[in-house]
Amino acid sequence: MVNWLNTAFSGFDAGVFNFTHGLAKAAGGFLTPLFKVISLLGDKGMIFLLTAVILMLFVKTRKVGVCMLLAVACGAVITNIVLKNVVNRPRPFLANEDYKAFWEYVGSPFEDESSFPSGHTTAAMAAMTALFLTCNKKWSWVGFIGALVMGLDRVYLIVHYGSDVVAGFIAGAIGAVAAFYLTKWVFCLANKYKEKKFFNFVLSFDVIEFFRKDKTCEKEVLENDVEQDIKDDN
Repeated sequence: MVNWLNTAFSGFDAGVFNFTHGLAKAAGGFLTPLFKVISLLGDKGMIFLLTAVILMLFVKTRKVGVCMLLAVACGAVITNIVLKNVVNRPRPFLANEDYKAFWEYVGSPFEDESSFPSGHTTAAMAAMTALFLTCNKKWSWVGFIGALVMGLDRVYLIVHYGSDVVAGFIAGAIGAVAAFYLTKWVFCLANKYKEKKFFNFVLSFDVIEFFRKDKTCEKEVLENDVEQDIKDDN
């Protein structure tokens, strides 16, 4: 499988690497710190998982958050658990001296996991596809720009081949579609049994309302205490 990938996509991968290396040289290393930060934020899909959890705290965005969370999880299963272990493609800087020189030029950190597909790109694509499927498509498509930037980031740092990134886009999209239908099933089930406490909580809990009620209760307690103090003084 590895030999086939390296042969079938050698021209494409070389072209992408030459482009990103040329970009790094033209920018004089200016872009390198930015791409390193992007890579750090996308590690293990944490920025997307955190975003999903935050969205899940509000009623209006709960479906988006659930879909995004499930999409990143499905993408991780496809990529990190299945494909990386089956294909086991070495990182480009370990397989080619020219790519190693490119990698050293940008000062990219060592990564020892299998290269195919890109986990960062899978997570980004899964999250942004989930956003697109569950939100207004007039503006949610903009999220795909973020996925493209993540893919560019991985090639710029020479930790993934261009073909790894393309495979990550595909894996992420598949994971998001699966998550979209799974989310519909989850909310259908929750609506069916909404009289039960757990499902009612899933459908109705909102962090803003929770703290608003908490403040209201505190205010009522304070007012009652003041009234009681007045009565006691009288």
